[in-house]
Amino acid sequence: MTNAQNGWTEERLAILKELWDQKLSISKIGVKLGVSRNAIAGKAHRLGLEKRQSPIKLSLKSKSKKNEWDETKRGPKPLRLILRNLDWSRNKCLWPFEDPKSVDFHFCGDEVYAGKPYCLKHCSLAYNNKD
Repeated sequence: MTNAQNGWTEERLAILKELWDQKLSISKIGVKLGVSRNAIAGKAHRLGLEKRQSPIKLSLKSKSKKNEWDETKRGPKPLRLILRNLDWSRNKCLWPFEDPKSVDFHFCGDEVYAGKPYCLKHCSLAYNNKD
């Protein structure tokens, strides 16, 4: 199949390359050339044009930057944000240490006693049946 048969003339290829170099989105290039974004992506790949970062990955990066906490401007990190980053698992002891409102708050983290949320040492403290 020749370029003329499938719509990719030398002129249209030149426009595609020019718009690609201008960093126009694949969808916008497709609109300008009257083809789908998938046609543009496929042709760019076959032509070996410079790869682009996924816009989805870019938006995830910008969200993660928004979540970075600058204590010099905003003060200490709120507890709800601290608790999100705690390292915990159902297989690790969840015995708390320090004040939950403190940045030093953490869990024991030792291996749990079967069927309990704590290690053997902390089970003995939590389940004290000396009635």
